[in-house]
Order: sequence, then C-alpha cells, then structure tokens
Amino acid sequence: MNRGPNTRLADLFALTGWSKGELARMVNRRGASAGQQQLSTDTSRVRRWIERGEIPRDPVPRILAALFSEQLGRVVTPEDLGFARERNNGPGVRAGTPDSSRPSPGQTAAVLTEFTGMDLMLNRRGLMGASTALAAGAVIANPLYEWMRSPAATPPPDESGRVVRSPSALPALDFYEAGPVGEEEVKALEASVEVFRQWDASRGGGLQRKAVVGQLNEVGGMLTYDHPDYLRRRLWSVAANLAVLAGWMSHDVGLEPTAQKYFVMAVHASRESEDRPRASEALARAARQMVHLGRPGDALDLMRVADAGTDTETLPRTRAMLRTVEAWAHASLGHSQATRRTLGEAEDLFAQDKGDPGPTWLQFFDLADLHGMQALTYRTLADHDPTASPLAQRHAQLALQLRSGGHERSMLFDNISMASACYLANKPDEAQRYAQLALSATSEMSSHRTWDRLRQMYRLTARYEKLPAVSELRTEISQVMPRPVKPQIV
Repeated sequence: MNRGPNTRLADLFALTGWSKGELARMVNRRGASAGQQQLSTDTSRVRRWIERGEIPRDPVPRILAALFSEQLGRVVTPEDLGFARERNNGPGVRAGTPDSSRPSPGQTAAVLTEFTGMDLMLNRRGLMGASTALAAGAVIANPLYEWMRSPAATPPPDESGRVVRSPSALPALDFYEAGPVGEEEVKALEASVEVFRQWDASRGGGLQRKAVVGQLNEVGGMLTYDHPDYLRRRLWSVAANLAVLAGWMSHDVGLEPTAQKYFVMAVHASRESEDRPRASEALARAARQMVHLGRPGDALDLMRVADAGTDTETLPRTRAMLRTVEAWAHASLGHSQATRRTLGEAEDLFAQDKGDPGPTWLQFFDLADLHGMQALTYRTLADHDPTASPLAQRHAQLALQLRSGGHERSMLFDNISMASACYLANKPDEAQRYAQLALSATSEMSSHRTWDRLRQMYRLTARYEKLPAVSELRTEISQVMPRPVKPQIV
C-alpha cells in the first residue's frame, strides 16, 4: 500500500548522514543481536519506508528508533519516525469520534516504556545532548482541547479476572520487564515520588533525572498489566507525577524536546488516573517551559487547554497557580493590563483557599511560591512597563521571607528577580547584594535554567558596567557562564 512519502522519516534520515544501504545493514545487525535473526532489510525496503510510507513490522520500528536515538543524541520514538501505532479505541468508540483521539491505556503505557527506555539508553552511553526540535504550543494544544474537556473513558472490564499483559503494549528493546504489583509496592512508589520532588526543589534536576526516568520506565512496565481499578488509578497517578518530574528535570538541564514529551505523557497519564487538574498542571509546566524559551504565545495556547481541564470542583489554589503562569506569558508579551488583571485573579483565588492541603503535587504552590511567581511576572513586565519594577521587588522580598528550607532553587530565583528588578529601578547598589547571593548559589545547583535566568540578569547590568562592583560581578558571571543552547520551534 502506497501511503505517500514518510516526511518524518525522511527528515530525520537526512540528519543522520547514513546511506539507505548502511541503515539496512544496521537494522539487520541490531535485530540479530536482539535475537531477531530473521530480519532481512535491504536498500529497496528502506526506500519504500521513506518514499512510499510503508510501515515495517515489529520489532523494526523500535530498532529504528534505537538507532536514530543513538545517532542524533536525543530520544526518537517510532511515532517520531512516522510509524504511528494502530489504535484500539475500545468497545463503543468509533474512529473519528471525539474520544478516538485518546490513546488507549495500553498504548500510553507502551509509549512510556519505549520513550523512557530510549532516554535511559542515551544516558548510559553518554549520548544525550540538547536537541533542537521543539513542537509549537498549538501543535500540542489543539488536539487536546476537546479531549481535556470530555470525561475520562472507562476501561473495558477484565473478563477473566486474571492479570494479563496488554497485547498493545510492546516493551522497548532495552527494558527490564516489570510485573503486576500490589498495594504495598504502590505505596513505596508514591513515597519515592516525594523524595525525588524534594531533591529537585533543593538541588535542581540534573542529579536525579536518570533515577526518575528509570522509575517511570518501571511503572510503565507495570501499567501494561491489568490491576484492580483502585490500584490502576494510583499507578497512573504515580506515572503522571514521575512524568512531570522527568519533564521538569529535563527542562532544568536544557533537554527541551525531551521535557516537552514528558509533559504530554503526564497529561495522558493524568487522564488515565481520572485527575484532570493534574493534567492541567502538567500543561502549565509545558507553558512555563515555553515562556522560559521566549515563546509566550505558545504558552497561552497551552494554558487555554489547561483551563479547559478545570471546573468548579477544582481547588482555588490550583486555579491560582494556573493564573500565575498565564500572567507570566502576558508579561512576556508586554500585556500590562492583562498581566495585572490575571495576577489579581490569582491572589483572589489563593485567598479562597480553605486550608485543604490538596494533592501532593499542589503543595509546592504555597504563599511563598505565589509571591515568587508574582515577582518573576512583574520583573518580566518591567522590561516593557517600568512601573512594574517596585511590585517585583515587593513580592520578591516577601517570597524570600517566606521560603523554608529545601527550596534553595526557588530562593535563588527570588534573588535573581529581586536583583533584576533593582537594576531596572536604577538601584545598582541594592541589586548587587542579591546578585552576589544568586551567583554563589548557582554553583551549587545542577540546573541550566538557573544560568538562563542569571544570563537575563547579566544583560541588565550592562548599563552599570562602569561601576567597579558591577564590573567585577560581570567578570565573575562571564567566566563561569556556559554557552546557551536555543532549541528551534517546529
């Protein structure tokens, strides 16, 4: 069947520098090493994959994904190569209906295991690098909008009552096979999420990212088995939390396309756990990534979908958190009135909090974090509207006063916000103290994102470079600052 050219495969193939014959030989060798001696790929077959859109049978797509991942130094899945997996939408769901855009639980689990397996493989072999292909916000947001508003689909009942591996979930080639679990194992997994989250808040994402990805890989394998409904939801919740952490840690170390894919996986896992607010928070993380990368319009596209996943039962604090991200995007665009209005809504919503601690993923958003996000947002707006600078200073000061131990990275960001706001307000002497605190703390973080924020502050010091103290600070920063890598939006 001629499906037409596979442009995804063709584009990635062009980046590798391989010939078609070379790729065919590598597929056969890799297959043989995995016990698949029957593969007989040749040049003409590779040509048909690219030019006619033929889809090879398993395990060839997964072998190709592994080969492309190694060559390009970033995670490449079969879907990235244009080999879309067949969807089993479940009973009563026809292709083309709104629910048919939703992958089945088995497909979501398969993607988790494949993607995390490739990620771990690249880490082990020292091949992981900063990729350049980042999807635009609308590319993610548009397919998810109606899906986020619709109720979660109920999985079909298990007729046999036995634990059976889902036939649609094929493990990645480099994957330790997990099995079904009970309540004690799920409790241990839930506890591990909190340990990873605390470490990330304290020291940044670089040191524990591999451990989080490995844990997510294991959970993905568990989810390819049927479990009692209450355990199934909790396992998907663990997967969602780990995927958000993996995404945030990847963003923290500059692996932007990898981070984005983890955020999208977290959305799907959240929907399987029947937790739409969690899906909204995952999209808010993806939106924060976009603002950080200078794409606030894409961030607003994502926040439109995040809002679609909330309702009157969503905790006010959750909606306040979403408003702060939306406000930051508006501030980046110089929308002064929209920024101030949206931050006002965030304050009002936070004031409605009745003391309910909410889910563990929400507990990071406390009063200190509210002020920290307001400081960052007003400091960003101050680039366009100088009257926002005093507000940024006030909120940064409040955030610093409220921060508790274990939130060192957030304190570092607060110091950068305060220093930047002071520079913008023509207070270089006051800025200097906070800038030095930020610089000294940056060396203790495994976080590229801190350097990106420090780089923005460094730009503001240029107008004061004739002052000896500022000149010395600029020299210190320039000597230790790594070169930035800006991903391309596609």
